[in-house]
Amino acid sequence: MAQRIPQQVIDEVREKTNIVEVIGQYVQLKKSGKNYLGLCPFHEEKTPSFSVAEDKQIFHCFGCGKGGNVYTFLQELEGISFPEAVKKVAELEQIPLAIEISSDPVTQTSSGQQQLIALHERTRDLYHHLLMNTKVGEDALAYLHERGLSDDLIREFKIGFAPNQREFLVQIAQQDKVSAELMERSGLFIRRDDGSFSDRFYQRVMFPLNDFRGKVIGFSGRWLKTAEFSGEDQPKYLNSPETELFNKRQVLFNFDKARNEIRKQGEAILFEGFMDVLAAWQADIKIGLASMGTSLTEQQIAAIERVTGQVVIAYDGDTPGQAATDRALTILGAHSRLQLATVTVPEKLDPDEYLRKYGVAELQNLLRHGRQTPFAFKMHYRKKDLNLDNEADRLSYLEAVMQDLAKVQSPVEQDLYLGQLSSEFHVTRDSLKQQLQMVRQSIRSERRQQPTNIAVVPSLPGKRMLTKEEKAERMLLYRSMNEPSIREQLVQDEFQFIHDSYQELLLYLDSYMMVHGNFVLADFLNYLKEDAMKQLAIDISMIAMSEDSNEREIYDLTRVISQAGIAEEIKQRQKEQLEARKNGNQQRELELTVQIIELTKRLKQA
Repeated sequence: MAQRIPQQVIDEVREKTNIVEVIGQYVQLKKSGKNYLGLCPFHEEKTPSFSVAEDKQIFHCFGCGKGGNVYTFLQELEGISFPEAVKKVAELEQIPLAIEISSDPVTQTSSGQQQLIALHERTRDLYHHLLMNTKVGEDALAYLHERGLSDDLIREFKIGFAPNQREFLVQIAQQDKVSAELMERSGLFIRRDDGSFSDRFYQRVMFPLNDFRGKVIGFSGRWLKTAEFSGEDQPKYLNSPETELFNKRQVLFNFDKARNEIRKQGEAILFEGFMDVLAAWQADIKIGLASMGTSLTEQQIAAIERVTGQVVIAYDGDTPGQAATDRALTILGAHSRLQLATVTVPEKLDPDEYLRKYGVAELQNLLRHGRQTPFAFKMHYRKKDLNLDNEADRLSYLEAVMQDLAKVQSPVEQDLYLGQLSSEFHVTRDSLKQQLQMVRQSIRSERRQQPTNIAVVPSLPGKRMLTKEEKAERMLLYRSMNEPSIREQLVQDEFQFIHDSYQELLLYLDSYMMVHGNFVLADFLNYLKEDAMKQLAIDISMIAMSEDSNEREIYDLTRVISQAGIAEEIKQRQKEQLEARKNGNQQRELELTVQIIELTKRLKQA
């Protein structure tokens, strides 16, 4: 029977885990000083503001403000409970657990999504079973074998088959007592006018679509054409509709399986279709991704950027594939952090066809060694539909590639291509350089003439400006966290912070230390129960201060806080004194005058 997770297990897993290694499987991190920086996975950004402190075993985003320890990261990113986060960390770090961990009660919203995921995964398993173990799936299995997919690969990706029965899945769902409301929300069914349901997918080879956690959130079904079912009026591929789980703008096929390998190898390969990703996987190239039959979206690019800075585009070699490559270079080129390369598949084949025609070794060689720079691709691509024996077409071509060359940042690369163009078109290098300079000037002029439009950008949670006194409070708490003697002295002297939240944090810190003896920030975050208090502790821990304090620093900090506290008290007494005067209460006015004089003396002495 599952049981609640003991504190000892929580501590053991956390102590054996390096937060950098865990987060590094989700975010591309680079060393910056003593910390690591990357693009925040919790909000879209182009400049890294997500910091991971290895010494403190915490993360913190200076953009959106999220922060915490390794458990908090997985809870926030994957929407799982605390026990599930502990279990996930243990699995990622291969730490054996002696107990079965139960999940905390889930919210109504997450419960509804879990029911949807469970329905999708039940559907995946049914379709997979039909493909691999029944006569109904024989034609579909034969088709996949003809396409070069092995049974092991089919099992790895849980590919399935939806039979040509419009109520096959409906009957299963009704047997499982799935509610009509859940069936409608899932996108797996179509509701008729009379309120009954039919299967959305039929006579299709089914590719499960997973989120980055590996949970099934949708399907893409390829129509299986047979003598009996021609499917003339059917789309070749049919995707799940948009649901609360599935948004095709966010999904990248194979991202869940490829993410760790992409991070290790430092690059991802973009393909046009699922079969190309599978062909590459069979050739032991496991860093392939595919979008959902559309141009790349900002959400998909952001997901890629978080795990790598290098992308290889290996779309089909035919005319539509090359046009798609040109579009992808334009879209990805707007992201300056990405290093791009292209692979053009010979003979207008797609990677899947190339594998079947020439074998694994040749596909490996093509993808690893047949790469071009973006400009080299464009030099070739711009020639399509032009007759370069014609002078007008030659001039048109050179004008177009000069526009492309102006965007190349490397002077060495520019010089190399100027030499190639000069040789190919018998034009002097100097004239090409002059043309390049004119293009650059034209681009700069256009930029200057364009009106500056101030875009309305959704604001992230704002960070208010801290007063001098509040900065002093935070710095004093920072010292209290890192130097036990300062905390002990503050508690012993019954020191009073101005703001209740800081006073409360000091009390939590003191009680934690009485139990644990040593201060470990990542563990202290588990000890704190309120999110606001956890965030305050993280913010304070990220303050840049010298390693050790000195007496003068502590004196100055406590003096700033004490003076501010007394000054605030004087203001309050003065308000009360004015009220007493208005009411004609001379006795109260006199008492408050004495108190104000006494407080003023204390303020001067502080």
